[in-house]
Amino acid sequence: MERALYRIIDANFNRAREAARVMEEFCRFALNSGSLTERAKQLRHKLCAAVDRLDAGRLITGRDTPGDVGVGQRIDEQLVRGDLRDCLKAASKRLTEALRVLAETTQPVDPAVSGIIENLRYTAYTLEKDITVFSSTTHKFRSVRLYVIITSSLPAEVISLTCRCAAGGADCIQLRAKSLADDQLFALASEFVSICGDAGVLSIINDRADIAVLAGADGIHLGQNDLPVPNARSLALGPLIIGKSTHASEQLSVACRENPTYVALGPVFPTPTKLGAEAVGLEYVAAGTEMLAKTGIGHVAVGGITLENIQQVLDAGACAVAVCSAVTDSADPTSACEAFKERLGA
Repeated sequence: MERALYRIIDANFNRAREAARVMEEFCRFALNSGSLTERAKQLRHKLCAAVDRLDAGRLITGRDTPGDVGVGQRIDEQLVRGDLRDCLKAASKRLTEALRVLAETTQPVDPAVSGIIENLRYTAYTLEKDITVFSSTTHKFRSVRLYVIITSSLPAEVISLTCRCAAGGADCIQLRAKSLADDQLFALASEFVSICGDAGVLSIINDRADIAVLAGADGIHLGQNDLPVPNARSLALGPLIIGKSTHASEQLSVACRENPTYVALGPVFPTPTKLGAEAVGLEYVAAGTEMLAKTGIGHVAVGGITLENIQQVLDAGACAVAVCSAVTDSADPTSACEAFKERLGA
């Protein structure tokens, strides 16, 4: 029985270590997320350190791959993977299953090691959730190039602009209606989300995580004085795109630690949408996109961007822009969106 115990520990240690490596590589190469990659790596190293406290000689001596009756046994579709996210899902489940077996079977050998592995199992559950949510939301946001902000509390105007911007090729539209009562905002947000969904456009609600969740929006955009990203995320019923406004490198560093889906960099130029807000300039766009390069977090440059200055913003490193008055105050918002998309495509 002791030999069997060590065989089980050895097999599940190998299984858990390999699964953790798959998760780590997913974070590194698919998400380009330094923070999630580091967390997966730390879990793997802590697992190895825990098992190193056991008798290595007994573990390796107990291994009997040729005599293992489980080798070669397969069930239908056991190794079928449609894409990398399927690989992540399978690895995550394999990791937690193996950690549970390890926690059970190391208990008779070394209770302290068993306790460490049991804690790692809960760490793995949280890591699986964070990787899955981040992957889902960043995948949705990755194709965004033109992000339109509708700042209006007039329902008819909001609906008209939403339809016209969607027709013009906006990839993402944010509803910013600050002066409406909650019941009116919820009703408007629900209609706004429906229109965006039918058009295949991402819907974002400004400030109000509760309204965004209840209306079924794709995401929420938070300012510096709004809910922290983790608190907004805790309200979500499913993966929720979360954006965060930043106006300086210090704010961006803090935002990166919260791991939002994207950050707004701006205001790049003076803007009538936020009177009195000091423009941060193209230098912040360049510095911000460089800071974000190894985080997997998306971005939009925002503030005073027009068809006349958009090329400067793109040259500074921006891949996506958020515009407001340049589209919503134009005589033809649909044509304005089309013009912006043409510049972004070029």
